[in-house]
Amino acid sequence: MNTPPSTAGTLRVLILGGTGEASALVRSLAGRADRAVTLSLAGRTAAPKPEPVPTRIGGFGGAEGLARYLRTEAITRLIDATHPFAAQMSTNAARAAALTGVPLLAIRRPAWSRERGDDWIEVDGMAEAVAALGAEPRRVFLTIGRQEAGAFAAAPQHSYLARTVEPLAGILPVPHLTALEARGPFDAASEAALMRANRIEIVVSKNAGGAATYGKIAAARSLGLPVVMVRRPAKPDVPRVADEADARRWLDASDHAGPSTLRAV
Repeated sequence: MNTPPSTAGTLRVLILGGTGEASALVRSLAGRADRAVTLSLAGRTAAPKPEPVPTRIGGFGGAEGLARYLRTEAITRLIDATHPFAAQMSTNAARAAALTGVPLLAIRRPAWSRERGDDWIEVDGMAEAVAALGAEPRRVFLTIGRQEAGAFAAAPQHSYLARTVEPLAGILPVPHLTALEARGPFDAASEAALMRANRIEIVVSKNAGGAATYGKIAAARSLGLPVVMVRRPAKPDVPRVADEADARRWLDASDHAGPSTLRAV
């Protein structure tokens, strides 16, 4: 299917957000007469930061639901700026783009890479992360977000410092739990101080990439602590850039390119 034409020279852009890159892109596009931007958030955060564009909250009903939305709203560009671990949403975006012919671009920040002095135990999911903590009780800094924290209830012998944006609200029912609610960015010095104050012995983290939460990785390195690092899930092979600046340039190039010259999924 051909890409729907822009109306009066305006690109109708849907940004699948939930990341700093999405917020930066939204702010850079807000107010431009040649961009009609809508931000979509999954709704996992009860009080997301307000953004200067129309924002919808909640899912679409799978790839087909997203495709219907693209058609109904005459979206002409789709940008997947979801979290590196939001594999299902990225899969749905790729499928919806294929169904509708709407050009898709993914913003995928580079993953963190191991540096000299890092002690990483790399695993492929939360079950492996739980197992990597071992049988002996340890003091664990759990920084994998609220949604998957419940997996660690399978290892109640450990003492957990669990940091999340939203309250855990009973998701991690273990006898030794300190819940901390905070939103990044976090710098290395404050992260190291937090780990020392809580006598942390091991850190559990997703490989989210980016600068906002890298402080815990640098702090663990400086303190000689091991990190259980959850690898990223596989995502569809679609056109991609590393940051919002390149995404903005892609949109600007779209102004001068017909559908036949834009790479589709």
